[in-house]
Amino acid sequence: MVTLEAATATDPGRERGDNQDRVWAQIYQPSEGESIGLFVVCDGIGGHLGGECASHWAVEAVKREMEDLFAPKDPRGTVALPKEELETVSEDLEVTRVSGMRKMEKLVRQAIQRANRVVYEFAQQKPDVAGDAGTTITLGLVLGNRGVIANVGDSRTYLIRNNRLQQITKDHSLVATMVANHQIKASEVYTHPQRNLIYRSLGLKSEIEVDSFVQIFKPGDYLLLCSDGLWEMLPDEKLIAQLVTKAESPQAACRQLVEAANRAGGEDNIGVVVVKVS
Repeated sequence: MVTLEAATATDPGRERGDNQDRVWAQIYQPSEGESIGLFVVCDGIGGHLGGECASHWAVEAVKREMEDLFAPKDPRGTVALPKEELETVSEDLEVTRVSGMRKMEKLVRQAIQRANRVVYEFAQQKPDVAGDAGTTITLGLVLGNRGVIANVGDSRTYLIRNNRLQQITKDHSLVATMVANHQIKASEVYTHPQRNLIYRSLGLKSEIEVDSFVQIFKPGDYLLLCSDGLWEMLPDEKLIAQLVTKAESPQAACRQLVEAANRAGGEDNIGVVVVKVS
């Protein structure tokens, strides 16, 4: 049986007084059946109050949309999966791999759309506070050894397997487009003067396009969700993988990643979630 262990960390960095990054990790392990995990990183944009509010409300909206997954139906601790979202095919919560993954993807996309709507309406109703409030998001929903990863913006989710770092998500940024069009090298992303320009984020429009990816996990895998304040400071993928896999725990890994990003300059807020799959 697959088990999950997770930790989070966030830090303003060395050059920012405020912190617009928000992180969340929640795991439910029933006495029988599969572990369920929800992991989120949001990086607010649009000024001090606007960015802080946008990332906060985005995380809260996702949590509300997913809360039934973590609500026991009775004191014995069975998990109440919403019938309209996930298809339970047996008492031990075994979900068919094809239909079940589609249901998980739908649930993830709906949660992010809801988060987008909350941020958008906040910005529309309180322009004096919110300004051009927005936020990136990367999210992982894991059920047993299966997961759906999604993102909007340039916050990333990585898979670490066999000590190798693999980026699952794709950045919605100017520099990522330039790399895809062979206008710049991938290594130039970390120093390009327009590396912070993104073309997709929550809160800009009433509806948003969400990218999602299906991932199957193996014991020994790690998930790393992070804002650009981490990955921009640590371009060495081997170093990131080593910090995570050699750490005593996910919490120690989070701490060491934040410390490394700050040693490298800490130019932005840092948000990180580390998930260990056993």
